[in-house]
Amino acid sequence: DKVLPELIEPYELRAAKLREFLQDVKPSLRYDIVPLADPYGPSVTDPDLQCLVVSEETRRGGEAVNKKRLENGLPELALYEILLMKDPDHSQNEEEKISSSSLRQRLLGTLLRPPRQDPALASRPYVIGLTGGTGSGKTSIAKLLGHLGAFLIDADKLGHAVYVPGGPAYEQVVAAFGAEILNEDGTINRKVLGAKVFGNQERLKSLTDIVWPEMARMVKEQIGEAAAQGK
Repeated sequence: DKVLPELIEPYELRAAKLREFLQDVKPSLRYDIVPLADPYGPSVTDPDLQCLVVSEETRRGGEAVNKKRLENGLPELALYEILLMKDPDHSQNEEEKISSSSLRQRLLGTLLRPPRQDPALASRPYVIGLTGGTGSGKTSIAKLLGHLGAFLIDADKLGHAVYVPGGPAYEQVVAAFGAEILNEDGTINRKVLGAKVFGNQERLKSLTDIVWPEMARMVKEQIGEAAAQGK
């Protein structure tokens, strides 16, 4: 349940950084780095362990380990609690402590890898697709790109435009799904249409086969318009 799990570094890299840290702190230290496949790992099965280092936040987890050890017939571990360090530079939306979650938040908007150079692609127009669920920040990122000079194409608005009377998909959608999807003023009732295709893959495909090509054509027209404006 970590925030932005997609931006967590791979296990191999994290283990390598831990080894480097341990080497810097005390080269003579003997240690094993063990990947955890469950919340407890070897802490509830290893009879040789004597102490568990916890933080203010993870003390309850340490107590759960000891409970599990007693159930397994093992002695309790001494719990050594360390205090959390505060992050003096944390933003309003970040945790007060120094946190890997905050570091991942700060990675948002940075390139994970440089753009791929493809000689077959023209350098202009450079097309960026913004996707994501509700509340994922598409609108905010689009506004930032707009301030930087980008020409914005709102696929949601195009999705509505294809359905309006006289729109490129209107006649085909009405012919495919019947007059019962129409409001009294002749506009398509999207809720009624949605109820017809929801949970029915065949009907949904019939709808997308009509609507998506028209949306793609409208997007290409707008990309051409953006190129004409030198955007």
